[in-house]
Amino acid sequence: MSDWKQTQGWGADFDAAMVPHAQKGLEPARVILVYRKQLKVLSHRGEHWARTGGRMIHKADSQGELPAVGDWVAARIPEQGEALVHAVLPRRSAFVRKVAGENTEPQVLATNLDTVLVVMGLDRDFNLRRLERFMTLAWESKAAPVVVLNKKDLAYDLEEQRGEVEAMTRGAPIHVVSALNDDGLEPVRSLVGSGKTVALLGSSGVGKSTLVNRLLGTEVMTTGDVRDDGRGRHTTTRRELIVLPGGGAIIDTPGLREVQLWTAEEGLSKTFDDIEALAQQCKFGDCAHDQEPGCAVKAALENETLDEIRFESWLELQREIARLRQPGDTRSRPETKRRDRRGHGQRR
Repeated sequence: MSDWKQTQGWGADFDAAMVPHAQKGLEPARVILVYRKQLKVLSHRGEHWARTGGRMIHKADSQGELPAVGDWVAARIPEQGEALVHAVLPRRSAFVRKVAGENTEPQVLATNLDTVLVVMGLDRDFNLRRLERFMTLAWESKAAPVVVLNKKDLAYDLEEQRGEVEAMTRGAPIHVVSALNDDGLEPVRSLVGSGKTVALLGSSGVGKSTLVNRLLGTEVMTTGDVRDDGRGRHTTTRRELIVLPGGGAIIDTPGLREVQLWTAEEGLSKTFDDIEALAQQCKFGDCAHDQEPGCAVKAALENETLDEIRFESWLELQREIARLRQPGDTRSRPETKRRDRRGHGQRR
């Protein structure tokens, strides 16, 4: 195995997956940039502009099956000119959301990740409900989620905010930092290195680009100020994998203002494992946590050991996933909404 692949996290699984493609004269490469219909890949010969083969596009059932940043692909790479991607090797992990708007399509933001840094600002960006969504997708990705609370110098109540985050991130590591001032970043830097791929996710203006620059030790990403209304400016407009000089990679993504779930039942169960555990204690296995007797969830709400806002957030995310499973006019049926309240951990 060549050194460049090792530093990017290549392993025996990719070796095995590559065998039939190598027999056709194709070479392994890693997708390092996706911008609209443009691709750039990295191979043992360096970086190449590339395009996805027409047959591959024709056979794909959805956009989610086409090359994404972080993918290992089998490609035909000429000495000069554009490379042609013929296949995506099986992904170890993938961060997937539903595309913005009404279309029911998956959008793959990044793949083959070891760690997802979920970045949230401690300023006016602080939003626990949005963080729940990010954490649900991060757990579902199969990568290890790590919460980075940035802009500690702008926190309105640092201890209270950290406590609120700890109560809903279900054991994921939390690091409180100021990327701008290079404060508290050593634990985050330890996650980056040869053979590791780290992705940063968060809304616009949380300081992802500044954090990337600090982790790289050089100014490679454009940064911008937050607008007067507290919303961030989009300084990253494309998904890009940045290869580190010593090996490994960081994937930066555009700020996400709309975080719609894709199929994320497992991620939802991990993010809300406290509610899932309560649902297991209900008297009836099909409890809707509404008017049924012996409902452990309702009891926890009444004695205030379960936060009502968190419970409502859980219900809303369940409904969102259910709508993706049952598109069409079944979305508005009362019986469907009632079933959504029951939880994924219900007893049979």
